[in-house]
Amino acid sequence: MSHAIVHSSDPITLVGGGEGTSEDIAEALTLAPTIVAVDGGLSRALAAGMMPDAVIGDMDSVPPEALARMPQDRQHLFSEQQTTDFDKALRHIETPLAIGVGFCGGRIDHQLAAYHTLLAHPDRPCILIAGTQIAVLAPPAVTLSLPEGAAVSLFPLVHCTGRSTGLDWPIDGLAFAPGEFIGTSNRATGGAVTVTMDGPGMVLILGRAYLRQVVACFLQGGARWPARAR
Repeated sequence: MSHAIVHSSDPITLVGGGEGTSEDIAEALTLAPTIVAVDGGLSRALAAGMMPDAVIGDMDSVPPEALARMPQDRQHLFSEQQTTDFDKALRHIETPLAIGVGFCGGRIDHQLAAYHTLLAHPDRPCILIAGTQIAVLAPPAVTLSLPEGAAVSLFPLVHCTGRSTGLDWPIDGLAFAPGEFIGTSNRATGGAVTVTMDGPGMVLILGRAYLRQVVACFLQGGARWPARAR
C-alpha cells in the first residue's frame, strides 16, 4: 500500500481542476472537512478561500503563483505519467471516504478517466459531485430512502450483476456490461431502495440531493470493496 500523505478519520474533500464551484467545495467540506488539492485544483481551492492540507500531482497544471502560496512541505510531486493526478491523490490519502469536486464536466476524457480511477481503487470510495448529480462506484450494498420517481442510474464499467428492491425495473438476473446492457434512467418506486452488487464495476448515479445519504451509507461501514490484487 502506498504511504499516505494525509490521514483523516473523517471524509476528505479532493479538489480537481475540472468543473466545480466554490459552493460545491463548501458543500463538500460540510461532510468532508479536510481538503486536498489535486494538481490544478489548487487554484480552485485557493480561489474559494481554502488552504489545502496538501497538493498532490505532477504539477503540470498548477500556475507558479498558486504553488508559491502553498507551503513547500504541503507540495507532493509525483512525476510518473502512468496514472492520472486523481489516481495519485486517491492512492495517497487515508480516509473512510473521499468527496471529489472538479473531476466531472468539462473534458470528457478527464471524466472518463475519473470513472476508471473509481474502478481501479474500489477499496478507496470517492463520491464525485457532478453538477446536479453525484456518481460513485456502487458498494457491495447500499440502502437509500428515495421519493417516488427519483432517478437511479446504473452504468457498468465491466461485466457485473446484482440485485435490487424499490426500483421500477429490478436488476435481479440481469447481466450488465458496457456495449451490451446498461441500467440508466431507472426510477425509485418510493421508500427504501436497495442495490446489492456481486462485485465492483457499477457506477451509481443519483441526484445531488441524496449526497448526505450516500455519505452516511459509507460511514456506517460494510460499504467498501477489498483492494484489487496487483
